[in-house]
Amino acid sequence: MLEWMRSDPLGFFTFMLYRAPAVLIALTLHELSHGYVAYLCGDNTARDMGRLTLNPFRHLSPIGTLMMFTVGMGWAKPVPVNPRNFRHGRRDDLLVSAAGVTMNFFLFALATLLMVAVNEKLWMPEVFRLSRPLTTRTDFLSFSGTNFMQIMQNSNYIWVEATGDGYYNVLNAAQYMQTPWLIHVQRFLYQFAFCNLGMCVFNLLPFPPLDGFHVFNDILLRGRLQLNAQAFRVSMLALLVLMNATDIFSRLISAVTHFIQGGVLRFFLALFGLS
Repeated sequence: MLEWMRSDPLGFFTFMLYRAPAVLIALTLHELSHGYVAYLCGDNTARDMGRLTLNPFRHLSPIGTLMMFTVGMGWAKPVPVNPRNFRHGRRDDLLVSAAGVTMNFFLFALATLLMVAVNEKLWMPEVFRLSRPLTTRTDFLSFSGTNFMQIMQNSNYIWVEATGDGYYNVLNAAQYMQTPWLIHVQRFLYQFAFCNLGMCVFNLLPFPPLDGFHVFNDILLRGRLQLNAQAFRVSMLALLVLMNATDIFSRLISAVTHFIQGGVLRFFLALFGLS
């Protein structure tokens, strides 16, 4: 990201015009869903502290938000919850913990569905009849697709096949668009799907204070592991150190997100007879 910002500031700025709203909406609805489910379970803490709001600046965590902008996965400032106010204890804690990642997965699935629909209106049907390895709907819509990355990074070209030595045959994208203005909608949807699924998978890691820890603790440990705020901060710091010292977590999250997105994408393409 830093190298891209130095070498192509205009391209980087344009990329962020799509990524910024995607990140802010994903983070805001993640935390809002936590607070709202807690409210439904009897805890008014988030409401009383002004966290049941669509104002993203009430939810942002500096480091977590930075990670969302740079790598597409991160976290927001945790919504304050008082489990003693829950009507059903461990069950309600599980519901509140799962609310954020459930919201992110729903938003990812919705964005993927819209991506498939927009793709059919954006491109002329001829582009998918070129019989070239990279001019397929899957390559245009999959996180691992060459043209997915080209479009998301604001390229004006579509790539049709590799020629060896790192080179590709390319075509002018504008010549194959039937509704050119939809490219802006599609780029936002790409970012929105990418950020929401990345946030969902990352927050399912079983490390406190991430949602995955609470789910793990409530289901497998039956709520026996009780940690204070200091333990949560130490654990989060340790996770950040591990993520910067090794690529294990980033590779794991990338593999999981690509697997999930591939399955959901194949389902929607098959549903509409486009596979």
